Amino acid sequence: MADGHESKFIGSIIKQVLQEVNQKPLDVAHYPIGLDSSIQHIELLLQSECEHEVRMVGICGVGGIGKTTLAKAIYNRIFRQFGGCCFLSDIRSKGKEQGLVKLQEKLLCQILKTKEFEVDGVAEGVNLIKARLGSKKVLIVLDDVDHRSQLESLTRERSWFGSGSVIIITTRDKHLLYGLTTSEIHQAKLLNENEDQQLFCCHAFNSLSPSQEYVELAKDIIKYSGGIPLALVTLGSHLQGRSVEEWRYEFIKLRAIPHGDIQKILQISFDGLDDNPKSVFLDIACAFHVCYEDEVTKALNACGFYSESAISTLVERNLLQRNWPYLVMHDLVRDMGREIVRRESRETELSPEELNSFVLNSSLASKLSLVGSENVEVLVLERHALKGVKLSTKAFQKMIKLRVLKIDDLHISGDFELLSKELRWLSWKGCPLKCIPSNFPAEKLVILNMKGSNIEEFGLNLQYCRSLKKLNLSDCKRLRSTPNFRGSQSLETLWLENCSSLKEIHPSIGNLDRLTDLQLNGCKKISDLPSSICQLKSLEYLSINDCLSLQTLPADIGDMQSLRSLFAQDTGIKRLPGSVEMLRNLHELLVGGRNLEAKRSFSRRRVCRIESLPNFISWLRLPYFGFSEDDIPRDIGRLSNLHLLDLSGNSFPYLPFDFSKLPLLIYLCLNDCKNLQTLPSLSNLEYLEILELRNCQKLVKITGLDYLPSIGKMDLINCTSLQNPLNEGFFSAPALSFPSRKHELYEQQLQIYLECNEIPDWCNNKVTTPYICLTMPTVHDNNKFLGMVIWFVCRLCDVHELKHFVVTVAHIKRPDLPWIWFDRSDGHREVSCVYCFSYSNDRPFYGMKIIGGEQITVEDETGGGIVKKIGIHLLYSDQHGNVTSFPAVVDHSYTPSYPQRL
Repeated sequence: MADGHESKFIGSIIKQVLQEVNQKPLDVAHYPIGLDSSIQHIELLLQSECEHEVRMVGICGVGGIGKTTLAKAIYNRIFRQFGGCCFLSDIRSKGKEQGLVKLQEKLLCQILKTKEFEVDGVAEGVNLIKARLGSKKVLIVLDDVDHRSQLESLTRERSWFGSGSVIIITTRDKHLLYGLTTSEIHQAKLLNENEDQQLFCCHAFNSLSPSQEYVELAKDIIKYSGGIPLALVTLGSHLQGRSVEEWRYEFIKLRAIPHGDIQKILQISFDGLDDNPKSVFLDIACAFHVCYEDEVTKALNACGFYSESAISTLVERNLLQRNWPYLVMHDLVRDMGREIVRRESRETELSPEELNSFVLNSSLASKLSLVGSENVEVLVLERHALKGVKLSTKAFQKMIKLRVLKIDDLHISGDFELLSKELRWLSWKGCPLKCIPSNFPAEKLVILNMKGSNIEEFGLNLQYCRSLKKLNLSDCKRLRSTPNFRGSQSLETLWLENCSSLKEIHPSIGNLDRLTDLQLNGCKKISDLPSSICQLKSLEYLSINDCLSLQTLPADIGDMQSLRSLFAQDTGIKRLPGSVEMLRNLHELLVGGRNLEAKRSFSRRRVCRIESLPNFISWLRLPYFGFSEDDIPRDIGRLSNLHLLDLSGNSFPYLPFDFSKLPLLIYLCLNDCKNLQTLPSLSNLEYLEILELRNCQKLVKITGLDYLPSIGKMDLINCTSLQNPLNEGFFSAPALSFPSRKHELYEQQLQIYLECNEIPDWCNNKVTTPYICLTMPTVHDNNKFLGMVIWFVCRLCDVHELKHFVVTVAHIKRPDLPWIWFDRSDGHREVSCVYCFSYSNDRPFYGMKIIGGEQITVEDETGGGIVKKIGIHLLYSDQHGNVTSFPAVVDHSYTPSYPQRL
């Protein structure tokens, strides 16, 4: 090689080495608190049976929740495994400022380790990415993506990159991740109570806990921050070094006006919305936080918004959560929306600062009219701020555009015709009026909530409430009669719960052609329902629980062809009309009592047998009904769609049917069946998740337990005649099914409570102390780890004191595992609490790769002397797919890190 070529060759090697050396980890966070579990989860998502696949993971969540920090932490953990790496930060703003071409150039430069790379256009950039990176194993992080075009131009297809590549995307908008599977999406979580205290205190005090004089204020500020790291870091840093008085002043200010830095970050998501979602967001932030979703959609649709579409957008962008049946906003997101409205309202005659200053003033009535400009559309008056203040309707006279009004527990008098004719939603809980005035402007009203009011009669003519869809008069203790419903055209929901003076329902109720939901729970003086109720062709939900005086249901109830749910527990009803079997759409039937006292009540009167049941019932509850084996409906055994069966508290010694035709049963409850001696085999119930047999004292045997792959909870406490039904093979079916469980109520673990004071011999690692430490065995590669069984023997009289136990795997502590709890009344004896944890799904092993040699400890962290014995049984599948176990090495010299009371 010529000298010139040799020097160039050496130079290129030096350049390449320098490039490798210069590949450095990213700065993550000064205090990386709360990252571990999320890192482990994402690492688990990145694991693939085929290591040559191109793997993609999306991280989504509200602004400030730590998506970028998490992505940086993951990057640092794995970047050395790749031939090229690129972390494109803040794509949202850089894409707007510099354009997509610059982002493509930066991606190519960083991965190919060159200083300059010129791209003429997006299309050429796509071709260059495919050509130059198609054979490279690369790590790419796209941070803060907010538009589909960014993904399309940078990482549209997995085939653009070499085998083994990893692409991580962070975004506030979950909809942008629609091309990924659910197992490729990580929803960023809020910090838990321990983590948010540590993070805040690190920034406020440079320690993990607050100084004594700051404790209460720190708690208030941490609670206000709601587990969002951005808020905790910002507020902690802002308050560092300030006096207690300054903290107190700053917190008062904070509750009125959000911190600017927090507001700025959170508002980015709002600014990216179209006009319709923006308007819906502001309405929800101001008036509809923790409201029924159906109320919100109906009211806002009537205001001219497309609320269903807007709500879906807000949920996708993590500005709103669905917590059925409610819509919920994080407090800081809600305050961000209210601050936007506050700033926009500065141009009104009275500023929000002035409004806040006189909220507590007794002269509010005269000043409220000043705020009442024609621009006000939503008004929420806080009850605590106006307690004892009497308002006149004149205060609202100028608010001609007012469409949402919340005046709960306020005393308002005057001419109600002065209120806005545009009202769509009115909440006046605790209204002091005895009668709603007939001149109340209700023509456009969609939602009317008068819960807990003093009204004795409704007063309004529903014929003029043409738009009213939901009427809530629940807890109106003085209401003597329902409205006359004649002429009501739109009513869909009618709630009259706990109206203790209500004696009758107006016969015109049969005219409500659109009524779908009728709630009469707790109306204890209603003795019969009008026959016209059977004309409600659209009614889907009828609830008459606790109507103690109600003796019968209308004979023609079978005419209600849309009825899906009939709830009639704790009534005087002794039999169901024969027409019930004509309810072809009935899915839920609940009749009977709720406790042993109800059973005794039924036993004092003749209970008639239920002859026949509709075929499509999926939920059937007939508890504490006084049934003997002759009374129980035989056709339960043919209800092939049944998901839930509750026959608790009845007197039969056996069931007059088997479970062979109930393949979809998920929940079987036979608690307090004290005469029950035998059960049909459970062997075909492959979807059964919950089995409750508490206090079945004569039950001697259960068959088919070894064939329940979906089981999640079994309660056999006080089944004193039952021998321990759990053999080693019982756990095989659940252990093999755990990896495929996605939607079960008890998908995370199997919980069993039974009358047993010994750990069985087949459990091969056990101690007679309230803690255990063992080292996992190293086994052949053909044996795949499935999970473990933890068996506790506990002192029953004290078990309610044990909040949780703690499992530590490979020195990583996993708190907040299931509570162990029983009633103190069950007596002073020892019982067993058994848990089966899955390696694939469960918290003790989240994100871990078990290879053998890991240390596992299980401890009763309370040190209360509740746990007497512990056993651990490790589960593996062998090369043939059979479940087996291997013994571990128990450390009998181990002592816990905190004192134990023996």
